[in-house]
Amino acid sequence: MADPHPSRKDAAPALFRLLSDSALARAALDVCGFAVALADATVKGRPITYINPAFQALFGYRTDEAVGRPAITLLFPEDEGAARLFAEGPSRTQIRARRKDGSAAHVELSVGMVHGADGRLSHWVLAFADRSEIERLREELRVLKAIAAAP
Repeated sequence: MADPHPSRKDAAPALFRLLSDSALARAALDVCGFAVALADATVKGRPITYINPAFQALFGYRTDEAVGRPAITLLFPEDEGAARLFAEGPSRTQIRARRKDGSAAHVELSVGMVHGADGRLSHWVLAFADRSEIERLREELRVLKAIAAAP
């Protein structure tokens, strides 16, 4: 006789697998060393729906301070061309972003797209690599070269 109370896994294997895959993806994003944010592609303003701990460390925003806010106005308020990031599709660029404290972060930004089962764009993935130290060293080198070249 069949068990009248099948386990959750047996009752809905597709749902169980989806939930397991989702938990695995979330765990992977949470331990990723690169700052990652997801933005909703279906809502005007492209509000942030998720940030990982590396994003929090780089930009200084807690989850409750970032989620729901438009990615462009949160991170690139002075860059009028930043909206192009969501118009071009997958891309990689060097850009200055703004931290919570107002300081600039020189970042390499990789933008990717996530499509739903229906093929429509559902989310944008924003992955940031902090390049602030490299930019600081480049500026220091430029100054030292100028001093060395001075008569």
